[in-house]
Amino acid sequence: MLISIAAVQYFILIFTRVIVILVQIPIFGGAMINNTVKVGLGIAISIMIIPLEQILNYQVELPAVGLAYAIFQEIVIGFMAGFAASLLFNMIQTAATLMDLSSGFSAGSVFNPTIGAPGSAFDQFFVLFAMMYFLVINAHHQFLLGLRYTFVVLPIGSSLNLLTPDNLLTMSGKIISSGVQIALPVMGALLLTDLTMGLLARVSPQINVFFLGLPVKVWVAVVGLFSAIIILGPVIRDIFANVDLDMIQILGL
Repeated sequence: MLISIAAVQYFILIFTRVIVILVQIPIFGGAMINNTVKVGLGIAISIMIIPLEQILNYQVELPAVGLAYAIFQEIVIGFMAGFAASLLFNMIQTAATLMDLSSGFSAGSVFNPTIGAPGSAFDQFFVLFAMMYFLVINAHHQFLLGLRYTFVVLPIGSSLNLLTPDNLLTMSGKIISSGVQIALPVMGALLLTDLTMGLLARVSPQINVFFLGLPVKVWVAVVGLFSAIIILGPVIRDIFANVDLDMIQILGL
């Protein structure tokens, strides 16, 4: 069976959008995932999203300049949709960083290969917990549906006129505020701990509150996080469950 140049070009455009979206998600395209696995996963998802028969029957052959511009369009669309999904993990990272700074865990930061940025043991635990929860609630199914929907609302060769910075700014603000809200229970407990340490310093000046406060804040942060997970679980689940809608919304649809 002969494969036409148009079919090859069509598959390249599909694969470009898929791989650009995948590499922005730590679970599918993080630094710890082998590049060969990323490419193989991108090819497999591309074939599942667009039936092979439809790819082989595609007849619109593009010149070199047209193909280059079409690839650029797919990169932009893929970046926007993938960025919307990656913002959810950035929200978790923001919450973990805020809790780090309040508890003192940030003093022991090391490189976290999962997200490709420095983080403490507390930070890494919370991020890994969120990723595991992402898989447990089948949010990766919603992500794959969102990836499929991008081809429905913006087929290959669609114009980029719908892409505006307004949706990106709105979603970024929402994610940052959600990260702060997730961190609030632990931050509130640590704030009460600081107030208690301050009162203790006034009552008993001879006590070295600085050295006493460090281990106390560490334990308060750990106990507070495990206690708050019961509350945070449904909140994170609701945010992850809408990943497909976020991917479409950021495209202006």
